[in-house]
Amino acid sequence: MSESPAARLRRVVFVNRYVHPDHSATSQILSDLAISLAASGFDVWLVGSRQRYNEPSASLPREDRAGAITIRRVGGTRFGRARLLGRAIDYLSFYVAVGWALLGLLRRGDVVVAKTDPPLLSVIVALAARLRGARLVNWLQDVFPEVAVALGEPRIPGLAARALAWLRDRSLAAARVNVAIGERMAERLAARVPSARIAVVPNWAHEDAVHPLPLDKCDLRHRLGLVDSFVVAYSGNLGRAHDHATIFDAAVALRAHEDIVFLVIGDGSGHRALKARAEATGLHNLRFLPYQPLDRLADSMAAANAHLVSLKPELEGLIVPSKFFGILAAARPVVFFGDPDGELARVIRASDCGCVVRQGDGAALASALQMLAADHARCLAMGARGRALLETRYARAEAHAAWTRLLVEVAAA
Repeated sequence: MSESPAARLRRVVFVNRYVHPDHSATSQILSDLAISLAASGFDVWLVGSRQRYNEPSASLPREDRAGAITIRRVGGTRFGRARLLGRAIDYLSFYVAVGWALLGLLRRGDVVVAKTDPPLLSVIVALAARLRGARLVNWLQDVFPEVAVALGEPRIPGLAARALAWLRDRSLAAARVNVAIGERMAERLAARVPSARIAVVPNWAHEDAVHPLPLDKCDLRHRLGLVDSFVVAYSGNLGRAHDHATIFDAAVALRAHEDIVFLVIGDGSGHRALKARAEATGLHNLRFLPYQPLDRLADSMAAANAHLVSLKPELEGLIVPSKFFGILAAARPVVFFGDPDGELARVIRASDCGCVVRQGDGAALASALQMLAADHARCLAMGARGRALLETRYARAEAHAAWTRLLVEVAAA
C-alpha cells in the first residue's frame, strides 16, 4: 500500500491573527483549506488571537477544536484599529504572544505556514521555525511595507520602510516557498527572492457558502423591497485600499434613475465615509448593510444584478481583492474600477465576465451600469462566464490540491 501524502508530513501549523470561527476573508479561506487538509489526514493546527475581526472584545477559548483541527489562541492588547499607536501596540503584543506560543508548539519536521495578518508576521514565525527546526512557508495575501508606503497612511519614513522591507525579505529568504496569490504579486516577489522559492496559488471562493441563485429566489431582495430594481452591490471590506469616491460619483450621476440601487454590504473606513457622504447629501440610491452571516452569504451575493470590485492602481501586485472570487461563484458580472491594465482588469476582459472602468471616472462607471441594467441577457451571460472561469482557473479543489502538493514537497525536501 502506497504512503498517503499526509503520512509524509508530521504536522502543518497555520498562523494568522484571526482564525476559526472568525468570518473575515483571510480567516475564511484559511479555515476552508485547513478543513480540506484535515479531511485528507493531515494533522492541522491553527494559531491565532482570541479576537474576531468585527468583535475585538470577543474572548475565544485558548484551546479549541474544530472537527479534526486543533486551535491554539493567544492573548494580547485590544486598543483596536482606530489609532496608529494602539494598533502598533496590539501588533507588538500579538508578535510576542504568538512567538512564545510557537516556541512551545513547533517541533522538528513540522511545516509552519505564516499568513500576512498582522504585517511582518513572517518575521516572528521565521525566527521560531529556525529555533525549533520547523520548515517555513509564507502565504502572502498582501506585501508589506509596500502597501503602507503606497497608501501613505500611516506614513512610514523611507529609512524605516527600507528597514522593514529588509526584515521581511529575510523571512522570505528563510522560507522553503513563498506563496503569492497573483501573478503580479509573484513578479514583485521575484525581485526579492529567487523564483524557485515562489509559487502562485490563487485564492478561491467559499463554494459551499456562495453558489448561483436566481434573482427571484433571493430573500434579501424581497426584504429590502428591491425585487424590481437593478441592484449594484459592493460586498465586503471597503477600506483604504479601495476607492469609495468613484462609487459616490456614479451614484450621484444615477440619482434620477430610481430603478438602479447601490447596496453596500460590509464595513471599513470607506464604507463609513461613503455612508456619511450619502446621508449628508440625501443620496437615497445608496443603501448600507453590515456584514451578513456566512449562512446567508449565498443569498446576500445573489441580491445583486452586478457586483463592484475596487483596487487602487498603486496597489497592483501588492493585493488581490478576494471578493472577486465570491462574485464569480455567485455568477454575477464583475464591474472593476482601478487600473485598466491591472491583473484583474486583464482577466475580466479576457473572459468577458464583466466591465472595467478607470478609477475616478464616476461617469464611466454610471454608464457601464446603465448598459448592464438595460441588457438582462448580457448580465446573465457575463455571470455564467464568470462562474465557468471560477470552475476552471480558480477552482477550490485545484487550489487545495496545489497546496497539498506544495506542503508534501516542502516536508520531503
